[in-house]
Amino acid sequence: MTMSYLILSLVLGIGFTLIACAADSNSPFAAGGQTNQIPTVEVRLLDDKGQLGPKEAVPKVIKTDAEWRKQLTAEQYKIARGKGTEPAFCGVFYDNHKPGIYSCVCCGLPLFTSEAKFDSGTGWPSFFQPVAGENVITKEDLSYGMQRTEILCARCDAHLGHVFNDGPKPTHLRFCLNSVSLTFKENKNLTDATRQAKH
Repeated sequence: MTMSYLILSLVLGIGFTLIACAADSNSPFAAGGQTNQIPTVEVRLLDDKGQLGPKEAVPKVIKTDAEWRKQLTAEQYKIARGKGTEPAFCGVFYDNHKPGIYSCVCCGLPLFTSEAKFDSGTGWPSFFQPVAGENVITKEDLSYGMQRTEILCARCDAHLGHVFNDGPKPTHLRFCLNSVSLTFKENKNLTDATRQAKH
């Protein structure tokens, strides 16, 4: 009698626990051990004229290592996902002077515009500011016995390069990027907007 009561209590206890867990969307028991909650990040996007929109929450781009390898070339994967560095004066964008927008090669988030690009003499594309502070994140990098500040895409955590405190006015920052981590879309509206701002 006592043993039957203990078994019944145990079964009921487990049943109530599973029901409670299933009702909790954060529980590992929910939906077969998986949750449907996708982390989001607040960024700012650009319109066709290169104008910043308001902050908006967008889903983080999270992929497996195998998915990134399938999407990217070997060089893109090595640098954008493996935190590598391309050789100086070899990247396709270091000497690019066309007006346009530089976006993340992994997720397409707009990161920098030609309006903030300058010739740093380092051999890497350099900018004094991103399109929006929300679109890039920084992280301490102590690799190779150096103390640097790594730049990452806010939406997918792609490695972009490093930022230094030796840039021009008005920010005095130099966002030193790998061309391989970027895509570029020419946008002559940026040139027109700059001309109008000067008059």
